[in-house]
Amino acid sequence: KPPYSYIALISMAIANSPERKLTLHEIYSFITDRFPYYRDHPNSKGWRGSIRHNLALNDCFMKLDRKPGMKGHQWAIDPEYEDMFDHGSFLRRRYRFKDGNKKKQ
Repeated sequence: KPPYSYIALISMAIANSPERKLTLHEIYSFITDRFPYYRDHPNSKGWRGSIRHNLALNDCFMKLDRKPGMKGHQWAIDPEYEDMFDHGSFLRRRYRFKDGNKKKQ
């Protein structure tokens, strides 16, 4: 298993995208393309559910509307949290706790 948290995996995916925003499917694709553990995992529903859970419950991710006529949403890293991982190291995170006062857009 890769030594990264789900938050780190999601952040890596978004940070590596040209527009710095991705759909849920694109996040899944990034993870399975780069980490064979997740591609070959017999219970993909489990880790995919964890990805959805982390996107929905962590303030560092913002849910963005897509253009009219397109289904779903895109996800981005909230600008307040762009320095969440020190010096690009996804093994440690600077912020750990959810801010109960902040609302998602």
